[in-house]
Amino acid sequence: MVFENEQLQKICNDLPLKCNKAIDFTKNEFGLMRAGRANSKLLEKVSVDYYGTMTPITQMGNISTPEPRMLVITLWDKSALGAAEKAILAANLGLTPTNDGNVIRLVFPELTEERRKDLVKQVKKMAEDCKVTVRNARRDAIDGIKKLKNDKQISEDIAGNAEKEVDKSISKFIETIDAMTSEKEKDIMSV
Repeated sequence: MVFENEQLQKICNDLPLKCNKAIDFTKNEFGLMRAGRANSKLLEKVSVDYYGTMTPITQMGNISTPEPRMLVITLWDKSALGAAEKAILAANLGLTPTNDGNVIRLVFPELTEERRKDLVKQVKKMAEDCKVTVRNARRDAIDGIKKLKNDKQISEDIAGNAEKEVDKSISKFIETIDAMTSEKEKDIMSV
């Protein structure tokens, strides 16, 4: 919706930006979760001490998925295999790398039912954190609208319409969060 008051328009434009940022962060965190299948995103935060410089392992070679539960890391510099193996162990991924002198293999173990339930709890907690961020953005927008109304910069009708628009868009964001959460839960619980 377009409002004539510049400050009100800015409040309404900032809201989706804040909410989308929270949702994108949560999607990224969901992508990093290990659900029993090999996912190269898991290695994005692993850095290797490569000739004195901390280098992301994803920039040191190719990462492939030859099997659904295995990652193969082929480094361009074979002399860095030991350092990469140590970095993977130090990253506490719950995986033990296997180094055959040419490549590093990471085998993802089958998840137990208990571990799957723990992962679902983590997903729900992340989703709730995202919802809290979205609700905080809503609160900030509503406070801004009320401030404009109290300062007599906008009328009560315009303030009421703006608040309705804010609530409507927040509802859509919450639905998006719920949808991606249930999708991730299905992914984790599928054997």
